[in-house]
Amino acid sequence: MAAPALLQEPPNFPLVLRCSVRFGWPAAMGLLVAILASPLAAQTQSLQGWPEIDTYLSLNSDVRVSFFVAATRENREGTSAELGPNIDFYFKPLVKLKKITLFDLDPSKSRLLMLRAGYRYMPSTDGPTEHRGLLEITGNYPLVRGVLLSDRNRLDLRFIDGELAWRYRNRLSAERTVSIGSYHFTPYLRAEAYYDGNFHKWSRTAETAGCIFPFRKRYELEPYYEHQNETGTSPNRRVNALGLVFSLYFSVGDR
Repeated sequence: MAAPALLQEPPNFPLVLRCSVRFGWPAAMGLLVAILASPLAAQTQSLQGWPEIDTYLSLNSDVRVSFFVAATRENREGTSAELGPNIDFYFKPLVKLKKITLFDLDPSKSRLLMLRAGYRYMPSTDGPTEHRGLLEITGNYPLVRGVLLSDRNRLDLRFIDGELAWRYRNRLSAERTVSIGSYHFTPYLRAEAYYDGNFHKWSRTAETAGCIFPFRKRYELEPYYEHQNETGTSPNRRVNALGLVFSLYFSVGDR
């Protein structure tokens, strides 16, 4: 049996990221809309809301802990939740990265490499509860015109009904801080591909456009839109989500 068309070719998101670097954000956003509007195979569709709160505590210059709480809302009702801790380790900052992330509250973006280990508890109203361990390694690279490129590689170890499943995820991000007067904010494009160890194939792609708005030196608001194509089951499933992340950044010794 031939593989689905979405799995025969690499996702289009690298093209979107290259477009953002070469031609600027308006052209990249137009390309993203064109990709999302392209015709797909038979599938179901879902519109969801994804509220999220992330709290970070830096223990020292190279280590921090964090706690993550998120929910999925569909048809005005909560369908699932996700919560759990992380611990991050990162290397010394790179001078070029520090220059282009000067106004970022997230110190990990100024580091060439970040390692993360975490756990997620994921209850659901329409399925079994999942316990998930995760391991991540993220590389950050300075590009031309102040663009920051990030490449996150993540391994999910998923325990569902006593069975272990694994999944590999690769996410590329391109962002650039811009200013209006003295205020700075950061629009971004992200794209992610998921490889499912149970199906032995790339089972999902996700494209995201959003913007990070810092305020009061410790807080960020991050509205975004995400489009997903899930091809692990039949019929394929298409998800359109509006998300809002509230991030809080603290350090040991803060008053």
